[in-house]
Amino acid sequence: MSQRVYIGKNAIINLKEILRKHNPKRIFLVSGKYSYEKSGAKAVLDIILKNYNVVIFSDFEANPEISSVKKGLDIFRKNNCDFVIAVGGGSAMDTAKLINIFAANNEKPIEYLKKKKNIENKGNVFVAVPTTSGSGSEATKFAVVNIGKTKRSLESNFIIPDYAIVDPQFTKSLPRYQIASTGIDALSQAIESYWCIYSTNESKKYAAEAIKLIIENLSKTIHNTSEQAREKMARAAYLAGKAINISRTTANHAISYPITSYFNIAHGHAVGLTIPQMIIYNSKVTEKDLLDKRGIAYAKDKIKKIINLIGAKNVEEASKKITNLMREIGLKTRLSELGIGTKDKINIIIKNGFNPDRVKNNPRILTKNALREILEEIR
Repeated sequence: MSQRVYIGKNAIINLKEILRKHNPKRIFLVSGKYSYEKSGAKAVLDIILKNYNVVIFSDFEANPEISSVKKGLDIFRKNNCDFVIAVGGGSAMDTAKLINIFAANNEKPIEYLKKKKNIENKGNVFVAVPTTSGSGSEATKFAVVNIGKTKRSLESNFIIPDYAIVDPQFTKSLPRYQIASTGIDALSQAIESYWCIYSTNESKKYAAEAIKLIIENLSKTIHNTSEQAREKMARAAYLAGKAINISRTTANHAISYPITSYFNIAHGHAVGLTIPQMIIYNSKVTEKDLLDKRGIAYAKDKIKKIINLIGAKNVEEASKKITNLMREIGLKTRLSELGIGTKDKINIIIKNGFNPDRVKNNPRILTKNALREILEEIR
């Protein structure tokens, strides 16, 4: 499905026209508990929404649980909401996406999450307003939710928001750690999308632009108040989302899930931990362990292009450059620094880090022994 996107400072003003066009009877607004006000979004949207009936839902976790989604779904249905706005980071986006799509389809949510039933109906008109430059969820057909310690992903073109309003003014007040973590998430998405076995010329175009923008601007958004850098990071995150919407993510995302669900490391930080080593690992792909059907030369050429986009001369330099960038923006890069470097904890990551929907997308087969070596390198 097509999406209308507005990117840039004060892009939020376009919400007025969107509301006039659709004239909703009751709006379901999903927002972070604290980010909605701190980002400045509340002050702006209070004015835009003052003449509309609005139901606000913010009772969900940083990594949403299925119970919270069901709670929001009940509120949505009881209030007969007919329009959805999500304001926040990836968690707010995922929660809103799931509530909207479940409300439009008749089976129990678990049936869709376990892929026993297919999504058949599109939800209500959906406007996504990110307050981070990271998840890219405003551009994707994916939504994730935790069921216990297991992260489940739902995929459908019906999930893509009808409108994305990417206004960098709402990222200005983010804490440094969140800027860093979400920024590295966007970089990881772009790199993974580029080397994914399902990449296309279109996805690689989006990913390449995102990689360059993030390498050039992420540090600036941490260390100064450059509005231009913030706007470029907002664009980069959207482009990374556009890229993975076509190609999907790969092994790094699979490995990150237990790091987040078992040890409470922020999603973007968890994903970024293994990117430097995975660049090296994937560069050593052979005919024997190749997953990309386009051939060994194609797979290796993609890695070379990623190295060039990062601004490095070789794979080792590219790996080091990502590690140094993470340290520069305040992210710890070793498992031991995060308190998860013990043998038992590494075993938990290995046992739970093989989400088949992600690992099978990697250009090189990832074995448990190979993953252990990667984790030992960053221990």
